[in-house]
Amino acid sequence: MARINGLIRRVAVVSVSALALMGSGAAAQSNVPDYEAKVETKLNEIQAGIASGPFKSDWDSLREGYRTPDWFRDAKFGIFIHWGVYSVPAFANEWYSRNMYVPGNPAYEHHLKTYGPQSKFGYKDFIPMFKAEKFDPSAWVKLFTDAGAKYVIPVAEHCDGFAMYDSDLTVWDAADMGPKRDVVGEIAKAARAKGMHFGLSSHRAEHSWWYYMGRTYDSDVNDPKYAGLYGPAHRTGLPADAPTNWPDSGQLQNWMPPSKAFLNDWSARTTELIDKYSPELIYFDWWTSAPVYEPMMRDTAAYYYNRSKARNEQGIIAYKGSQFAEGSALFDMERGKTDALKLTPWQSDTSVSVHSWGYAQNDTYRTAPSLIADLIDIVSKNGNLLLNVGPKADGTIPAEITTVLKGMGQWLKVNGEAIYGTRPFKYFGEGSTKSGQVRVGGQVEESAVKGFGPDDIRFTTKGDNLYAMGLDRPKDGAVLIKTLYAGNPYLDAPIKSIELLDGGKITWQQTPTGLKISLPPAGDGAFPYALRIRTN
Repeated sequence: MARINGLIRRVAVVSVSALALMGSGAAAQSNVPDYEAKVETKLNEIQAGIASGPFKSDWDSLREGYRTPDWFRDAKFGIFIHWGVYSVPAFANEWYSRNMYVPGNPAYEHHLKTYGPQSKFGYKDFIPMFKAEKFDPSAWVKLFTDAGAKYVIPVAEHCDGFAMYDSDLTVWDAADMGPKRDVVGEIAKAARAKGMHFGLSSHRAEHSWWYYMGRTYDSDVNDPKYAGLYGPAHRTGLPADAPTNWPDSGQLQNWMPPSKAFLNDWSARTTELIDKYSPELIYFDWWTSAPVYEPMMRDTAAYYYNRSKARNEQGIIAYKGSQFAEGSALFDMERGKTDALKLTPWQSDTSVSVHSWGYAQNDTYRTAPSLIADLIDIVSKNGNLLLNVGPKADGTIPAEITTVLKGMGQWLKVNGEAIYGTRPFKYFGEGSTKSGQVRVGGQVEESAVKGFGPDDIRFTTKGDNLYAMGLDRPKDGAVLIKTLYAGNPYLDAPIKSIELLDGGKITWQQTPTGLKISLPPAGDGAFPYALRIRTN
């Protein structure tokens, strides 16, 4: 009988609270004065913005008018920032906000053991602990510029529903709670003061279903007082091109599209970010590839591109699904790369930390040499590297990340001419390392890419210079670049001179089997090397 009564209480909690929360998107924001009017104003602004500029809300217009600007093509290297309330528990990864409500998930068990039941201590209760007392955006930007990065993209709102900017459409934001600072605005100001380009990322589309599992038992997700944070918490399905290893993918197959109110809220918040912060790049997460978002993707792109055009800029939208027509925006590959040279610019994003995008205790970290090798590989194929960092809850960047960024910066100060402002060579490179399993669109999963070997060479060009970069410096210094054999069709004239950018002395000989080069010997953990090659 006790078990039956418990089940009845559970069903009652879920059904009553779900009806209260899911019936109206506006109800979830009832604590914002004039919320409905503010959303309606933004929706009207979108249509007026589309009508006022050259970009229209159709794929032909967007494809015809969009061009990736030269600043992005020259920059090559940017910094991504995942920072939010999830950095307080700092357990496993930035999906803690969802996973803590999923029975059987390690985060769920960790939460029960550490903080108590989700009905008594929910995700909302981490917000007062998210004080960011050591957050110094100028210090962050100095580290990023010292690392050689040319642009920065903080996550303005992750899937957890807590905005990291000063929003007029919710009080669940960093300006009103937690740090009580406009984090995105402060980063934008500091970055622009140092000449960095500024963009932002929105993951809000996932929020419609993010907390659904908290509906299935007694948790604070079912309390209407917190609807502004936990949102609709709908049961929903995955977009067709979402990764198969997403958490709870088996529980999310029954498609239930977001309500019209939620979609309107998404459009209004996205427009708010565009208008308040004038980002040069916006990065949308996976869920906007769901079919219901297609008209909004066209409207958002047209509005944003027209707003950018009015400032004599070309805005960039980065996407990683199939929600944009090819040529209308910038394709991004999350924790992956292309296996070939792409004719159009693209971007790869990965993280210094291996297991999480946000800060997590006991994570492991990449090395500077391995990330430089990735950067070279990506740039040789006409791409940019967006490298993520996950700061701690107090606003400090972990020492492991700082060390990696400084190491990358030291290499780029010496070898940056082979990276910045370059364009692809006629052939991206050579080598025996195989890319691994290729996904749709030519994307190679990062986990499938093994470490590079001494025969893996990549090329870039700038002006009259050809750059050849070895991704793994051989210990004995012996290099053979097969592509540049004597009489090869890739060079318009014979090689005149070759210099090692780090200043070491080399000898070289162009033979019928390849370009033979002798480098100074290198020890373990050596960085990739870069050669400047000039022809007559």
